[in-house]
Amino acid sequence: MSVQVEQAAAFAGRGGFLSEAAARRVEAALLPLGALLAGLAAFAVFLAALGKSPVEFYLLVYKAGFGTGFSWTNTLARAAPLLFAALCVALPARLGLVIIGGEGAIVLGGVAAGVVAMLAPGLPAPLGIGIMAIAAMVVGGLWIGGVGALRQLRGVNETISSLLMAYIAIALMNHLIEGPFRDPASLNKPSTASLPEAWRIGEIPGMGVHWGLAVGIFACLVSWVLIERTTLGFAARIVGGNVRAAQIQGLPTAVLAIGFTALGGAFAGLAGMFEVAAVHGSANASLAAGYGYTGILIAFLARHNGLAIIPAAVLLAGFEASSGLVQRRMDLPDATVLVLEGMVFIAILLSDSVQGRLRFLATFERRRA
Repeated sequence: MSVQVEQAAAFAGRGGFLSEAAARRVEAALLPLGALLAGLAAFAVFLAALGKSPVEFYLLVYKAGFGTGFSWTNTLARAAPLLFAALCVALPARLGLVIIGGEGAIVLGGVAAGVVAMLAPGLPAPLGIGIMAIAAMVVGGLWIGGVGALRQLRGVNETISSLLMAYIAIALMNHLIEGPFRDPASLNKPSTASLPEAWRIGEIPGMGVHWGLAVGIFACLVSWVLIERTTLGFAARIVGGNVRAAQIQGLPTAVLAIGFTALGGAFAGLAGMFEVAAVHGSANASLAAGYGYTGILIAFLARHNGLAIIPAAVLLAGFEASSGLVQRRMDLPDATVLVLEGMVFIAILLSDSVQGRLRFLATFERRRA
């Protein structure tokens, strides 16, 4: 048991204000928040060293990402695929697996959706959309589930294999949309045939954002319930805490690992389907937009908690929505926002080194006593 939790539990036993469980929850909320603020502060120093105003930068980020109704529409539209991409990282992480190749499942899920639309354009719209979603989830689930299988059956490091498979998936996507499934009418930008208009997924009434956002939020809620409120999720958390102990208890560790990686991949594939059916109208190279990599940061910022993924995805989407305005107003490269995200990610990783070592709860209780 960590020092901080031991102290909190001891004070709770003498009538202290926090139980052990509450101390864990407080720490889980404060660490990522502190890491986010530290990353923002470090980036402010970086901007100052370049002779740019950090205040102006953050004001522009706020204006472009959250300052107007149009800004919110743009931000929420970008957040939709990020929700699914973050789940592809967060679900396997609860079993101790670090999957960073969700980008591969996204692009292949999009290709699967585009191919379904090409092969069966005459289907009724609800059936066609449903088949597209199923095909995308199956392909994404098999792709990332294969990473889990390699880990469990052959001992292949899942972080390296998932990253390498993401590059393979992008190459496979380019081959398919430029070769066997290319629409002859797509001259300048190779793609599959455009979806039938009836198959296009529309917007949530009054929001100007496609239905992928609502489905993504629902997926986060379902994932949270699965992990935190079911026996299957409890078993997964035991595997993530101590694989050897889980094996001694007779838990099917390999089945759980492969199943949860496949589920994460299925969500990522669904992101690709929504990009095709609601944004691009066909499968093309724009599917490789980097959502899978941003999802890694979101999952870590949210501590792999399905509920926390929702605000984290909106925040990071707002950052990315501001890149164009920052580039124009401050004469900074478009990749400046990626530097900001990188610094936040480093701060999050460093925050793990102080997990369980916060002493403010015990100090506060001593003063209170």
